[in-house]
Amino acid sequence: MAQLDLSAAPFHLDEEAIAWVHATRDSLAPRDKLAQLFVLLARGEPGAVLENVERFRPGGITRVYSDDLEAEIDLVRALDEQSPIPLLVSADLEGSRMSLPFGTEVPNPLGLAAVDDIEATTAISTIMAQEAGAVGLNWSFTPVIDINAAWRSAIVGTRSFGSDVERIERHALAQIDAFQAHGVAATVKHWPGEGYDDRDQHLVTTVNPLSMTEWEAGFGRLYRSAIAAGVLSIMSAHIAFPAFVRELEPEAGAEAFRPASISKALNITLLRERLGFNGLIVSDATAMAGLGDWGPRDVTLPEIIISGCDVILFSDDPDADLMRLVHAIADGRLCQERLDEAVTRVLALKAALELHQLKPAPTLTKAAAVVATEANHLTAQGVMARVPTLVKDTANLLPISPEQHRRVLVYSTGAILPFAPHPVPLTIPQQLQNEGFEVTICQPGATPDPRQFDLVLYLLAEETLMTRGRIFLDWRTLTGSVLGAMSRYWHQVPTLVISLGFPYYLYDAPRAPTYINAYGSGEVMQAAVVEAILGRRPFSGTSPVDPFCGSEQTRY
Repeated sequence: MAQLDLSAAPFHLDEEAIAWVHATRDSLAPRDKLAQLFVLLARGEPGAVLENVERFRPGGITRVYSDDLEAEIDLVRALDEQSPIPLLVSADLEGSRMSLPFGTEVPNPLGLAAVDDIEATTAISTIMAQEAGAVGLNWSFTPVIDINAAWRSAIVGTRSFGSDVERIERHALAQIDAFQAHGVAATVKHWPGEGYDDRDQHLVTTVNPLSMTEWEAGFGRLYRSAIAAGVLSIMSAHIAFPAFVRELEPEAGAEAFRPASISKALNITLLRERLGFNGLIVSDATAMAGLGDWGPRDVTLPEIIISGCDVILFSDDPDADLMRLVHAIADGRLCQERLDEAVTRVLALKAALELHQLKPAPTLTKAAAVVATEANHLTAQGVMARVPTLVKDTANLLPISPEQHRRVLVYSTGAILPFAPHPVPLTIPQQLQNEGFEVTICQPGATPDPRQFDLVLYLLAEETLMTRGRIFLDWRTLTGSVLGAMSRYWHQVPTLVISLGFPYYLYDAPRAPTYINAYGSGEVMQAAVVEAILGRRPFSGTSPVDPFCGSEQTRY
Protein backbone atom coordinates (compact mmCIF):
# COMPACT_ATOMS: atom_id res chain seq x y z
CA MET A 1 0.00 0.00 0.00
CA ALA A 2 1.28 3.44 -0.88
CA GLN A 3 1.90 5.26 2.39
CA LEU A 4 -0.84 7.75 3.18
CA ASP A 5 0.28 11.03 4.66
CA LEU A 6 -1.88 11.09 7.77
CA SER A 7 -0.04 14.11 9.08
CA ALA A 8 -1.43 16.17 6.19
CA ALA A 9 -4.87 17.72 5.84
CA PRO A 10 -7.51 16.93 6.79
CA PHE A 11 -6.42 14.43 9.47
CA HIS A 12 -3.37 16.32 10.81
CA LEU A 13 -2.33 13.38 12.99
CA ASP A 14 0.73 13.49 15.21
CA GLU A 15 3.23 10.63 15.46
CA GLU A 16 1.42 8.98 18.36
CA ALA A 17 -1.92 8.99 16.54
CA ILE A 18 -0.35 7.71 13.33
CA ALA A 19 1.28 4.89 15.25
CA TRP A 20 -2.09 3.98 16.77
CA VAL A 21 -3.72 3.89 13.32
CA HIS A 22 -1.05 1.61 11.86
CA ALA A 23 -0.82 -0.66 14.89
CA THR A 24 -4.60 -1.00 15.14
CA ARG A 25 -4.98 -1.75 11.45
CA ASP A 26 -2.21 -4.35 11.47
CA SER A 27 -3.62 -6.06 14.57
CA LEU A 28 -7.04 -6.64 13.04
CA ALA A 29 -8.06 -10.08 11.86
CA PRO A 30 -9.01 -10.16 8.16
CA ARG A 31 -12.71 -10.36 9.00
CA ASP A 32 -12.53 -7.41 11.40
CA LYS A 33 -10.71 -5.28 8.84
CA LEU A 34 -13.67 -5.71 6.54
CA ALA A 35 -16.13 -4.94 9.35
CA GLN A 36 -14.39 -1.60 9.95
CA LEU A 37 -15.62 -0.50 6.52
CA PHE A 38 -19.29 -0.68 7.56
CA VAL A 39 -21.47 1.94 9.19
CA LEU A 40 -24.68 0.24 10.23
CA LEU A 41 -28.07 1.87 10.70
CA ALA A 42 -28.97 1.56 14.38
CA ARG A 43 -32.67 2.02 14.85
CA GLY A 44 -35.01 0.95 17.59
CA GLU A 45 -34.54 -0.57 21.01
CA PRO A 46 -31.07 -0.06 22.54
CA GLY A 47 -30.68 -3.69 23.58
CA ALA A 48 -31.03 -4.92 20.01
CA VAL A 49 -28.63 -2.25 18.76
CA LEU A 50 -26.08 -3.24 21.36
CA GLU A 51 -26.39 -6.92 20.45
CA ASN A 52 -25.98 -6.26 16.72
CA VAL A 53 -22.93 -4.06 17.21
CA GLU A 54 -21.30 -6.49 19.62
CA ARG A 55 -21.77 -9.35 17.16
CA PHE A 56 -20.74 -7.61 13.92
CA ARG A 57 -18.15 -5.13 15.28
CA PRO A 58 -18.63 -2.45 12.60
CA GLY A 59 -16.51 0.65 12.19
CA GLY A 60 -19.47 2.80 13.11
CA ILE A 61 -23.20 3.24 13.43
CA THR A 62 -25.75 5.82 12.43
CA ARG A 63 -28.13 6.18 15.34
CA VAL A 64 -31.79 7.07 14.78
CA TYR A 65 -32.39 8.62 18.17
CA SER A 66 -35.41 8.25 20.41
CA ASP A 67 -36.59 11.14 22.58
CA ASP A 68 -35.35 9.35 25.72
CA LEU A 69 -32.09 11.11 26.55
CA GLU A 70 -31.26 8.81 29.45
CA ALA A 71 -31.71 5.66 27.33
CA GLU A 72 -29.50 7.12 24.58
CA ILE A 73 -26.77 7.99 27.07
CA ASP A 74 -26.92 4.48 28.50
CA LEU A 75 -26.63 3.04 24.99
CA VAL A 76 -23.56 5.03 24.02
CA ARG A 77 -21.86 4.17 27.33
CA ALA A 78 -22.54 0.47 26.72
CA LEU A 79 -21.22 0.74 23.17
CA ASP A 80 -18.06 2.41 24.45
CA GLU A 81 -17.52 -0.32 27.02
CA GLN A 82 -17.95 -3.24 24.62
CA SER A 83 -16.12 -1.88 21.57
CA PRO A 84 -12.39 -2.71 21.47
CA ILE A 85 -11.99 -0.09 18.75
CA PRO A 86 -13.90 3.16 19.28
CA LEU A 87 -17.01 3.58 17.14
CA LEU A 88 -17.87 6.35 14.77
CA VAL A 89 -21.38 7.41 15.83
CA SER A 90 -23.10 9.39 13.12
CA ALA A 91 -26.35 11.12 12.21
CA ASP A 92 -27.74 13.61 9.68
CA LEU A 93 -27.68 16.85 11.65
CA GLU A 94 -29.79 18.91 9.28
CA GLY A 95 -31.92 20.92 11.69
CA SER A 96 -35.70 21.34 11.89
CA ARG A 97 -37.37 17.92 11.85
CA MET A 98 -33.92 16.30 11.36
CA SER A 99 -32.68 17.57 14.72
CA LEU A 100 -31.95 15.39 17.73
CA PRO A 101 -35.44 14.69 19.16
CA PHE A 102 -34.31 15.60 22.70
CA GLY A 103 -32.23 18.56 21.55
CA THR A 104 -32.76 22.21 20.76
CA GLU A 105 -35.02 22.93 17.80
CA VAL A 106 -32.93 24.73 15.17
CA PRO A 107 -33.56 25.91 11.59
CA ASN A 108 -32.76 23.71 8.61
CA PRO A 109 -30.16 24.84 6.03
CA LEU A 110 -32.67 26.72 3.86
CA GLY A 111 -33.91 28.58 6.92
CA LEU A 112 -30.36 29.55 7.86
CA ALA A 113 -29.76 30.70 4.30
CA ALA A 114 -32.88 32.88 4.52
CA VAL A 115 -31.40 34.60 7.58
CA ASP A 116 -28.05 34.77 5.74
CA ASP A 117 -26.01 35.71 8.78
CA ILE A 118 -22.79 33.75 9.21
CA GLU A 119 -22.71 34.48 12.93
CA ALA A 120 -26.19 32.97 13.24
CA THR A 121 -25.20 29.88 11.25
CA THR A 122 -22.09 29.49 13.40
CA ALA A 123 -24.13 29.82 16.59
CA ILE A 124 -26.72 27.27 15.46
CA SER A 125 -24.06 24.85 14.20
CA THR A 126 -22.20 25.17 17.49
CA ILE A 127 -25.35 24.26 19.41
CA MET A 128 -25.86 21.25 17.16
CA ALA A 129 -22.27 20.08 17.59
CA GLN A 130 -22.13 20.59 21.35
CA GLU A 131 -25.40 18.74 21.90
CA ALA A 132 -24.26 15.96 19.58
CA GLY A 133 -20.98 15.60 21.42
CA ALA A 134 -22.78 15.45 24.76
CA VAL A 135 -24.53 12.24 23.67
CA GLY A 136 -21.46 10.67 22.04
CA LEU A 137 -22.26 11.59 18.44
CA ASN A 138 -19.01 12.36 16.61
CA TRP A 139 -19.79 12.41 12.88
CA SER A 140 -22.47 14.23 10.90
CA PHE A 141 -23.40 13.65 7.28
CA THR A 142 -23.73 17.40 6.76
CA PRO A 143 -23.49 20.07 5.48
CA VAL A 144 -25.37 19.53 2.24
CA ILE A 145 -23.73 21.60 -0.51
CA ASP A 146 -26.15 20.71 -3.28
CA ILE A 147 -27.34 23.59 -5.45
CA ASN A 148 -31.11 24.03 -5.36
CA ALA A 149 -31.48 24.58 -9.11
CA ALA A 150 -34.13 22.03 -10.18
CA TRP A 151 -36.86 23.46 -7.98
CA ARG A 152 -39.15 20.42 -8.31
CA SER A 153 -36.61 18.27 -6.46
CA ALA A 154 -38.16 16.68 -3.38
CA ILE A 155 -34.83 15.36 -2.13
CA VAL A 156 -32.83 18.62 -2.20
CA GLY A 157 -35.74 20.75 -0.99
CA THR A 158 -34.91 22.39 2.33
CA ARG A 159 -31.66 20.49 2.92
CA SER A 160 -29.42 22.80 0.91
CA PHE A 161 -28.43 26.41 1.56
CA GLY A 162 -30.27 27.51 -1.57
CA SER A 163 -29.38 28.16 -5.18
CA ASP A 164 -26.68 30.82 -4.94
CA VAL A 165 -23.18 29.34 -4.89
CA GLU A 166 -21.67 32.14 -2.83
CA ARG A 167 -24.38 31.85 -0.18
CA ILE A 168 -24.03 28.06 -0.05
CA GLU A 169 -20.27 28.38 0.32
CA ARG A 170 -20.47 30.91 3.17
CA HIS A 171 -22.85 28.88 5.27
CA ALA A 172 -21.36 25.46 4.53
CA LEU A 173 -17.87 26.60 5.53
CA ALA A 174 -19.26 28.14 8.72
CA GLN A 175 -20.94 24.85 9.60
CA ILE A 176 -17.84 22.79 8.82
CA ASP A 177 -15.74 25.04 11.04
CA ALA A 178 -18.24 24.95 13.93
CA PHE A 179 -18.78 21.20 13.78
CA GLN A 180 -15.13 20.25 13.58
CA ALA A 181 -14.07 22.78 16.21
CA HIS A 182 -16.37 20.93 18.62
CA GLY A 183 -15.34 17.37 17.83
CA VAL A 184 -17.93 16.43 15.20
CA ALA A 185 -16.54 15.41 11.82
CA ALA A 186 -18.36 17.17 8.99
CA THR A 187 -19.30 15.56 5.69
CA VAL A 188 -20.09 17.49 2.52
CA LYS A 189 -22.55 15.85 0.15
CA HIS A 190 -23.80 14.73 -2.32
CA TRP A 191 -20.70 14.19 -4.46
CA PRO A 192 -20.34 15.06 -7.34
CA GLY A 193 -23.26 17.46 -6.85
CA GLU A 194 -27.04 17.24 -6.77
CA GLY A 195 -29.70 19.79 -7.59
CA TYR A 196 -29.99 19.93 -11.37
CA ASP A 197 -31.96 16.69 -11.61
CA ASP A 198 -35.40 16.86 -10.02
CA ARG A 199 -35.48 13.13 -9.25
CA ASP A 200 -34.52 11.35 -6.05
CA GLN A 201 -31.46 9.09 -5.62
CA HIS A 202 -33.56 6.87 -3.37
CA LEU A 203 -35.56 5.96 -6.48
CA VAL A 204 -33.19 6.30 -9.43
CA THR A 205 -29.58 7.12 -10.31
CA THR A 206 -29.75 10.87 -10.77
CA VAL A 207 -27.61 12.80 -13.24
CA ASN A 208 -25.49 15.90 -12.87
CA PRO A 209 -25.97 17.33 -16.40
CA LEU A 210 -23.41 20.15 -16.22
CA SER A 211 -20.43 20.62 -18.51
CA MET A 212 -17.03 20.63 -16.83
CA THR A 213 -16.86 24.42 -17.11
CA GLU A 214 -20.28 24.80 -15.47
CA TRP A 215 -19.44 22.21 -12.82
CA GLU A 216 -16.18 23.92 -11.89
CA ALA A 217 -17.99 27.25 -11.43
CA GLY A 218 -20.46 25.69 -9.00
CA PHE A 219 -19.81 22.30 -7.47
CA GLY A 220 -16.10 22.38 -8.22
CA ARG A 221 -15.79 25.64 -6.32
CA LEU A 222 -17.85 24.33 -3.40
CA TYR A 223 -15.97 21.07 -3.02
CA ARG A 224 -12.57 22.72 -3.44
CA SER A 225 -13.51 25.26 -0.75
CA ALA A 226 -14.67 22.54 1.64
CA ILE A 227 -11.48 20.56 1.08
CA ALA A 228 -9.36 23.67 1.64
CA ALA A 229 -11.30 24.28 4.87
CA GLY A 230 -10.31 20.81 6.09
CA VAL A 231 -13.58 18.91 5.85
CA LEU A 232 -12.90 15.41 7.12
CA SER A 233 -15.24 13.43 4.89
CA ILE A 234 -17.19 13.55 1.66
CA MET A 235 -20.22 11.45 0.78
CA SER A 236 -20.11 9.91 -2.67
CA ALA A 237 -23.66 9.60 -3.88
CA HIS A 238 -25.61 7.62 -6.45
CA ILE A 239 -25.27 10.45 -8.95
CA ALA A 240 -23.79 10.18 -12.42
CA PHE A 241 -21.59 12.89 -13.92
CA PRO A 242 -21.31 12.07 -17.63
CA ALA A 243 -19.33 15.17 -18.64
CA PHE A 244 -16.29 14.12 -16.62
CA VAL A 245 -16.49 10.46 -17.57
CA ARG A 246 -16.72 11.40 -21.25
CA GLU A 247 -13.73 13.70 -20.84
CA LEU A 248 -11.75 10.60 -19.95
CA GLU A 249 -13.54 8.24 -22.35
CA PRO A 250 -15.53 9.97 -25.13
CA GLU A 251 -17.24 6.72 -26.12
CA ALA A 252 -18.17 5.76 -22.57
CA GLY A 253 -21.74 4.82 -23.46
CA ALA A 254 -23.68 3.54 -20.45
CA GLU A 255 -20.58 3.92 -18.25
CA ALA A 256 -21.09 7.68 -18.42
CA PHE A 257 -24.09 7.13 -16.15
CA ARG A 258 -22.38 4.98 -13.52
CA PRO A 259 -23.18 6.26 -10.01
CA ALA A 260 -20.35 8.13 -8.33
CA SER A 261 -20.50 5.76 -5.37
CA ILE A 262 -19.04 3.01 -7.60
CA SER A 263 -17.04 5.16 -10.02
CA LYS A 264 -13.23 5.18 -9.97
CA ALA A 265 -13.31 8.09 -12.38
CA LEU A 266 -15.30 10.28 -9.98
CA ASN A 267 -13.88 9.14 -6.63
CA ILE A 268 -10.25 8.55 -7.50
CA THR A 269 -9.45 10.55 -10.63
CA LEU A 270 -11.60 13.60 -9.94
CA LEU A 271 -11.97 13.78 -6.16
CA ARG A 272 -8.66 12.32 -4.96
CA GLU A 273 -6.29 13.26 -7.77
CA ARG A 274 -7.63 16.48 -9.30
CA LEU A 275 -9.22 18.01 -6.19
CA GLY A 276 -6.60 16.58 -3.84
CA PHE A 277 -8.95 15.22 -1.18
CA ASN A 278 -7.07 13.13 1.36
CA GLY A 279 -9.90 12.52 3.82
CA LEU A 280 -12.48 9.78 4.13
CA ILE A 281 -15.02 9.02 1.39
CA VAL A 282 -18.27 7.46 2.58
CA SER A 283 -20.85 6.05 0.21
CA ASP A 284 -24.46 7.15 0.36
CA ALA A 285 -26.92 4.60 1.75
CA THR A 286 -26.51 1.37 -0.19
CA ALA A 287 -30.18 0.35 -0.11
CA MET A 288 -31.08 3.21 -2.45
CA ALA A 289 -32.40 2.37 -5.90
CA GLY A 290 -29.88 4.86 -7.26
CA LEU A 291 -27.30 2.13 -6.61
CA GLY A 292 -29.57 -0.89 -7.03
CA ASP A 293 -30.60 0.33 -10.51
CA TRP A 294 -27.06 -0.14 -11.76
CA GLY A 295 -26.52 -3.83 -11.09
CA PRO A 296 -26.82 -6.79 -8.69
CA ARG A 297 -25.57 -6.29 -5.15
CA ASP A 298 -22.99 -9.07 -5.56
CA VAL A 299 -21.30 -6.71 -8.03
CA THR A 300 -22.11 -3.23 -6.72
CA LEU A 301 -21.40 -3.76 -3.03
CA PRO A 302 -17.68 -4.63 -3.47
CA GLU A 303 -17.39 -1.92 -6.13
CA ILE A 304 -18.08 0.70 -3.46
CA ILE A 305 -14.68 -0.05 -1.88
CA ILE A 306 -12.95 -1.00 -5.14
CA SER A 307 -13.96 2.35 -6.67
CA GLY A 308 -12.59 4.54 -3.91
CA CYS A 309 -15.13 4.81 -1.10
CA ASP A 310 -13.72 3.94 2.31
CA VAL A 311 -17.03 3.27 4.06
CA ILE A 312 -20.14 1.32 3.12
CA LEU A 313 -23.15 3.15 4.51
CA PHE A 314 -25.94 0.89 5.81
CA SER A 315 -26.68 -2.73 5.06
CA ASP A 316 -29.88 -4.72 5.37
CA ASP A 317 -27.75 -7.87 5.72
CA PRO A 318 -24.25 -7.02 6.97
CA ASP A 319 -23.09 -10.63 7.10
CA ALA A 320 -24.03 -11.21 3.46
CA ASP A 321 -22.39 -7.93 2.43
CA LEU A 322 -19.22 -8.81 4.31
CA MET A 323 -19.09 -12.12 2.45
CA ARG A 324 -19.47 -10.18 -0.81
CA LEU A 325 -16.24 -8.39 0.09
CA VAL A 326 -14.60 -11.70 0.98
CA HIS A 327 -15.49 -13.10 -2.44
CA ALA A 328 -14.20 -9.94 -4.13
CA ILE A 329 -10.85 -10.37 -2.37
CA ALA A 330 -10.74 -14.05 -3.27
CA ASP A 331 -11.36 -13.47 -6.98
CA GLY A 332 -9.02 -10.48 -7.19
CA ARG A 333 -11.53 -7.67 -7.73
CA LEU A 334 -10.65 -6.09 -4.37
CA CYS A 335 -6.94 -6.01 -3.68
CA GLN A 336 -5.38 -5.98 -0.21
CA GLU A 337 -3.77 -2.60 -0.84
CA ARG A 338 -7.14 -0.92 -1.50
CA LEU A 339 -8.65 -2.62 1.54
CA ASP A 340 -5.84 -1.47 3.81
CA GLU A 341 -6.06 2.06 2.42
CA ALA A 342 -9.76 2.22 3.27
CA VAL A 343 -9.27 0.81 6.76
CA THR A 344 -6.43 3.27 7.35
CA ARG A 345 -8.66 6.22 6.52
CA VAL A 346 -11.46 4.92 8.76
CA LEU A 347 -9.05 4.65 11.67
CA ALA A 348 -7.48 8.01 10.79
CA LEU A 349 -10.88 9.68 11.08
CA LYS A 350 -11.27 8.13 14.52
CA ALA A 351 -7.84 9.36 15.52
CA ALA A 352 -8.53 12.85 14.13
CA LEU A 353 -11.54 12.94 16.45
CA GLU A 354 -9.27 11.73 19.29
CA LEU A 355 -11.47 8.69 19.83
CA HIS A 356 -8.36 6.59 20.49
CA GLN A 357 -7.60 8.60 23.60
CA LEU A 358 -9.22 7.71 26.91
CA LYS A 359 -11.95 10.21 27.71
CA PRO A 360 -14.81 10.23 30.21
CA ALA A 361 -17.92 8.60 28.77
CA PRO A 362 -21.05 10.72 28.35
CA THR A 363 -23.28 10.88 31.41
CA LEU A 364 -26.85 11.99 31.84
CA THR A 365 -25.77 14.75 34.23
CA LYS A 366 -23.24 16.17 31.80
CA ALA A 367 -25.60 15.84 28.83
CA ALA A 368 -28.44 17.56 30.66
CA ALA A 369 -26.16 20.54 31.26
CA VAL A 370 -25.58 20.90 27.50
CA VAL A 371 -28.63 19.55 25.67
CA ALA A 372 -31.73 21.73 25.16
CA THR A 373 -30.64 24.34 27.67
CA GLU A 374 -32.51 27.59 28.08
CA ALA A 375 -29.55 29.48 26.61
CA ASN A 376 -29.56 27.26 23.52
CA HIS A 377 -33.29 27.65 23.16
CA LEU A 378 -33.08 31.44 23.36
CA THR A 379 -30.29 31.55 20.77
CA ALA A 380 -32.19 29.31 18.37
CA GLN A 381 -35.44 31.15 18.96
CA GLY A 382 -33.76 34.45 18.12
CA VAL A 383 -32.44 33.05 14.84
CA MET A 384 -35.73 31.39 13.91
CA ALA A 385 -37.61 34.64 14.44
CA ARG A 386 -35.59 35.97 11.49
CA VAL A 387 -36.38 33.08 9.14
CA PRO A 388 -40.00 33.69 7.90
CA THR A 389 -39.92 35.24 4.46
CA LEU A 390 -42.77 37.25 3.00
CA VAL A 391 -42.71 36.36 -0.68
CA LYS A 392 -45.66 38.45 -1.76
CA ASP A 393 -48.70 40.27 -0.36
CA THR A 394 -50.49 41.71 -3.37
CA ALA A 395 -53.70 42.11 -1.33
CA ASN A 396 -52.03 44.05 1.49
CA LEU A 397 -53.49 41.53 3.89
CA LEU A 398 -50.84 41.54 6.61
CA PRO A 399 -50.82 41.87 9.50
CA ILE A 400 -53.92 39.91 10.42
CA SER A 401 -55.91 40.56 13.59
CA PRO A 402 -58.89 39.05 15.44
CA GLU A 403 -60.75 42.30 14.90
CA GLN A 404 -60.57 42.07 11.11
CA HIS A 405 -60.13 38.35 10.49
CA ARG A 406 -61.80 36.69 13.44
CA ARG A 407 -63.34 33.69 11.63
CA VAL A 408 -60.53 31.63 10.08
CA LEU A 409 -60.96 28.60 7.82
CA VAL A 410 -57.82 26.42 7.81
CA TYR A 411 -56.75 23.90 5.19
CA SER A 412 -53.73 21.94 6.35
CA THR A 413 -51.65 18.95 5.31
CA GLY A 414 -50.09 18.70 8.77
CA ALA A 415 -46.34 18.19 8.90
CA ILE A 416 -45.48 15.32 6.55
CA LEU A 417 -42.28 13.57 7.63
CA PRO A 418 -40.24 10.87 5.87
CA PHE A 419 -40.59 8.16 8.52
CA ALA A 420 -43.86 9.16 10.22
CA PRO A 421 -46.83 6.98 9.22
CA HIS A 422 -49.25 9.90 9.50
CA PRO A 423 -48.96 13.71 9.28
CA VAL A 424 -48.14 15.49 12.53
CA PRO A 425 -50.75 18.14 13.41
CA LEU A 426 -49.58 21.74 13.31
CA THR A 427 -50.02 24.07 16.27
CA ILE A 428 -50.62 27.33 14.37
CA PRO A 429 -54.44 26.87 14.48
CA GLN A 430 -54.35 26.55 18.26
CA GLN A 431 -51.97 29.50 18.57
CA LEU A 432 -54.39 31.64 16.56
CA GLN A 433 -57.28 30.47 18.71
CA ASN A 434 -55.32 31.52 21.79
CA GLU A 435 -55.01 34.98 20.21
CA GLY A 436 -58.77 35.36 19.92
CA PHE A 437 -59.44 33.99 16.43
CA GLU A 438 -62.25 31.51 15.82
CA VAL A 439 -60.58 28.69 13.90
CA THR A 440 -62.31 26.04 11.82
CA ILE A 441 -60.23 23.17 10.46
CA CYS A 442 -61.73 22.12 7.14
CA GLN A 443 -62.33 18.38 7.14
CA PRO A 444 -61.68 16.36 3.95
CA GLY A 445 -64.67 16.45 1.64
CA ALA A 446 -66.40 19.35 3.41
CA THR A 447 -67.85 22.18 1.34
CA PRO A 448 -67.55 25.28 3.51
CA ASP A 449 -69.40 28.49 2.67
CA PRO A 450 -66.68 31.12 2.26
CA ARG A 451 -69.14 33.85 3.28
CA GLN A 452 -68.95 32.52 6.82
CA PHE A 453 -65.24 33.29 7.16
CA ASP A 454 -63.01 36.34 7.31
CA LEU A 455 -59.78 34.57 6.36
CA VAL A 456 -58.82 31.39 4.53
CA LEU A 457 -55.48 30.00 5.70
CA TYR A 458 -53.55 27.27 3.88
CA LEU A 459 -50.86 25.58 5.98
CA LEU A 460 -48.49 23.37 3.99
CA ALA A 461 -45.69 21.54 5.77
CA GLU A 462 -43.61 19.21 3.64
CA GLU A 463 -39.89 19.59 4.03
CA THR A 464 -37.49 17.35 2.15
CA LEU A 465 -39.03 13.94 1.57
CA MET A 466 -37.37 10.63 0.70
CA THR A 467 -38.78 8.27 -1.93
CA ARG A 468 -41.15 10.98 -3.08
CA GLY A 469 -40.79 11.81 -6.75
CA ARG A 470 -42.11 15.36 -6.42
CA ILE A 471 -43.45 17.80 -3.88
CA PHE A 472 -46.39 19.83 -5.15
CA LEU A 473 -49.57 21.37 -3.84
CA ASP A 474 -51.94 18.41 -3.93
CA TRP A 475 -55.25 20.25 -3.97
CA ARG A 476 -57.36 17.10 -3.95
CA THR A 477 -55.70 15.62 -0.89
CA LEU A 478 -55.76 19.00 0.83
CA THR A 479 -59.49 19.51 0.29
CA GLY A 480 -60.63 15.90 0.13
CA SER A 481 -62.61 16.07 -3.11
CA VAL A 482 -62.44 16.82 -6.81
CA LEU A 483 -64.73 19.86 -6.46
CA GLY A 484 -62.76 21.09 -3.49
CA ALA A 485 -59.55 20.80 -5.48
CA MET A 486 -60.97 23.18 -8.06
CA SER A 487 -62.28 25.78 -5.58
CA ARG A 488 -60.41 29.03 -5.03
CA TYR A 489 -61.67 31.48 -2.41
CA TRP A 490 -59.19 34.30 -2.61
CA HIS A 491 -61.43 36.50 -4.76
CA GLN A 492 -64.14 36.32 -2.09
CA VAL A 493 -62.22 36.02 1.16
CA PRO A 494 -58.78 37.25 2.21
CA THR A 495 -56.42 34.31 1.78
CA LEU A 496 -53.00 33.51 3.20
CA VAL A 497 -50.77 30.61 2.08
CA ILE A 498 -47.97 29.62 4.46
CA SER A 499 -45.37 27.00 3.57
CA LEU A 500 -43.55 25.49 6.53
CA GLY A 501 -41.20 23.58 4.26
CA PHE A 502 -41.02 23.33 0.47
CA PRO A 503 -40.61 26.90 -0.84
CA TYR A 504 -42.10 26.51 -4.33
CA TYR A 505 -45.86 26.11 -3.86
CA LEU A 506 -46.58 29.26 -5.87
CA TYR A 507 -46.04 27.17 -8.98
CA ASP A 508 -49.30 25.38 -8.15
CA ALA A 509 -51.04 28.44 -6.71
CA PRO A 510 -49.75 31.34 -8.82
CA ARG A 511 -52.66 33.66 -7.98
CA ALA A 512 -52.42 33.18 -4.23
CA PRO A 513 -52.36 36.82 -3.13
CA THR A 514 -50.33 36.48 0.07
CA TYR A 515 -47.62 33.85 0.41
CA ILE A 516 -45.02 33.13 3.11
CA ASN A 517 -42.09 30.70 3.24
CA ALA A 518 -40.83 29.51 6.61
CA TYR A 519 -38.84 26.46 5.36
CA GLY A 520 -39.35 24.41 8.56
CA SER A 521 -42.27 23.10 10.58
CA GLY A 522 -41.02 22.79 14.15
CA GLU A 523 -42.95 24.25 17.06
CA VAL A 524 -40.65 27.24 17.54
CA MET A 525 -40.78 28.02 13.82
CA GLN A 526 -44.56 27.92 13.85
CA ALA A 527 -44.57 30.37 16.76
CA ALA A 528 -42.21 32.65 14.83
CA VAL A 529 -44.60 32.64 11.88
CA VAL A 530 -47.54 33.57 14.10
CA GLU A 531 -45.58 36.47 15.57
CA ALA A 532 -44.82 37.71 12.06
CA ILE A 533 -48.33 37.44 10.60
CA LEU A 534 -49.71 39.25 13.66
CA GLY A 535 -47.27 42.08 12.99
CA ARG A 536 -45.27 41.66 16.17
CA ARG A 537 -42.07 40.77 14.34
CA PRO A 538 -40.92 41.92 10.91
CA PHE A 539 -40.47 39.50 8.03
CA SER A 540 -36.70 39.71 7.76
CA GLY A 541 -35.91 36.50 5.84
CA THR A 542 -34.63 36.82 2.27
CA SER A 543 -35.36 34.09 -0.25
CA PRO A 544 -32.35 31.80 -0.77
CA VAL A 545 -34.10 30.37 -3.84
CA ASP A 546 -36.48 31.72 -6.48
CA PRO A 547 -39.91 31.17 -4.90
CA PHE A 548 -41.53 32.27 -8.16
CA CYS A 549 -40.06 29.23 -9.95
CA GLY A 550 -38.93 31.33 -12.88
CA SER A 551 -42.54 32.18 -13.73
CA GLU A 552 -43.79 35.72 -14.07
CA GLN A 553 -47.33 34.45 -13.54
CA THR A 554 -46.60 33.67 -9.89
CA ARG A 555 -45.58 37.24 -9.04
CA TYR A 556 -49.02 38.85 -9.36
